[in-house]
Amino acid sequence: MSRPVIGIIGNRYSIEDRFPVQVVGDRNMAAVTDVMGGLPLMFAAHPAITDIEALLEVVDGVLLTGARANVHPRHFGMEPNPRHEPYDEERDSIALPLIDACVARGVPVFGICRGFQEMAVAGGATLHPEIRELPGRINHRMPRLETGEVHPDPEVVFADRHGVDLTPGGIFAGMFGSDKIRVNSLHGQGILDLGDRIVVEGVADDGTIEAIRMREAKDFALGVQWHAEYDPQTNPINRALFESFGEAARAYRAARLGGGVTERVKGVAAR
Repeated sequence: MSRPVIGIIGNRYSIEDRFPVQVVGDRNMAAVTDVMGGLPLMFAAHPAITDIEALLEVVDGVLLTGARANVHPRHFGMEPNPRHEPYDEERDSIALPLIDACVARGVPVFGICRGFQEMAVAGGATLHPEIRELPGRINHRMPRLETGEVHPDPEVVFADRHGVDLTPGGIFAGMFGSDKIRVNSLHGQGILDLGDRIVVEGVADDGTIEAIRMREAKDFALGVQWHAEYDPQTNPINRALFESFGEAARAYRAARLGGGVTERVKGVAAR
């Protein structure tokens, strides 16, 4: 098979408040197939079901998607609060060590929204549960009607809402061919304090961190706070992200099938 296999993390969901399931949004899978030319493979965000080492034997990249649940604050030294629920500790227990394993092995990993926040926490960062409560910050949550209901028009919900200044000469600026982009915004949490393993590559107009990379990664290990999966078929910024992810995944697959990855992993272990 020439198509790269992209593992997409699932999210816990309950049908009729009785039947627990794992789900992945169609747009995430469509981005993998339409833009990357890859084969999406959902894996469960549950430690009793998914074995990380076994997973990484069969995938050529990992996509950490957005989700309603927040990363539990115990992972960055803060106390939980009912106002900031729901949490998904089962996903935390898979996603956080999986990020480290991907970086160590050189498996391309791409984090979107919650996935971005997971990469930040794995890299030692702390999160603020409501970034809009910080002085000078805008409301980054999805647009709502005056009644409090989410706006019914997805074109409004996922419309570009603010600018992002990219690091000149950085990975993202090179990918997009620009130091300034505009993106959508549908998140509550945001990075508060950086960890040593995170490099900031993009900052919103109000100072909110929007694009990061893992410092020690030798391959693709990038995260974006916006929902890049929504429209990469038509949005040139989001298309560039998934195309770059796809190139990295195909290169990893070629090395893995050719034996090059084994030698690279041995080198990482030796260091």
